[in-house]
Amino acid sequence: MLDLSRFFRRSDSSTKNVAKERLKLVLIHDRANVSPQFLEMVKGEIIKVISNYMDIDENELDIQLTRTKSEEGEGVVPALVANIPIKKVKNSGK
Repeated sequence: MLDLSRFFRRSDSSTKNVAKERLKLVLIHDRANVSPQFLEMVKGEIIKVISNYMDIDENELDIQLTRTKSEEGEGVVPALVANIPIKKVKNSGK
């Protein structure tokens, strides 16, 4: 029997990661009704502000729009969730 699996294997995991990120952006757009460009802008601004105070691992940074219950109990609302690994807190100047 002919084994076709070697023809369909992906040797480059970065292709998988790019596809995964694109899918995330599409899902986020659907959930919160914002464009992928808007989310990337927000992500860039968050990185810029946090970088003033600490060194972070941008490669492991994970920012997502998800859904959560409204505090008023009026259904489900979008929520921004961030997982930002901190390498080092910068000197606070005190």
